Amino acid sequence: MINRTRKPLFERLTTAMEEGIAHEHGALTLRTVEIPEAPPEIDGSTVAALRQQVGMSQSVFARMLNVSPRTLQSWEQGVRSPSDASRRLLQIFSLSPEVVCQIAGLPEVHLEGVRVESDGKGRRVIVIRKPKRKGTITA
Repeated sequence: MINRTRKPLFERLTTAMEEGIAHEHGALTLRTVEIPEAPPEIDGSTVAALRQQVGMSQSVFARMLNVSPRTLQSWEQGVRSPSDASRRLLQIFSLSPEVVCQIAGLPEVHLEGVRVESDGKGRRVIVIRKPKRKGTITA
């Protein structure tokens, strides 16, 4: 077992200051990294609506997402929420279903009215907006 001790605070601050000064003089290039946004939230009714819009059974949709049908059922019923990895895959499927279907070896499908929007609370969510029918009056 390796026993590594942390350097004292003063030593770490001194190193950081020296690196900052070296960067300012052009002697050191610091790498900058952009961190991607977290995957958007999705509720059970939206998961079910996505699946129904493409005409897939729960077992086929679950297999495409690489989860068990029981897990998909629990998402759709609101008992459980998808993991971050599953939410990212659902985001990709929502915006580019043909890509996911192609990779999974399924026929290409299309979705309508699916968007990622802000919920007004600083979170992004996947929503399905039904297009308004022409010639209808809404109150």
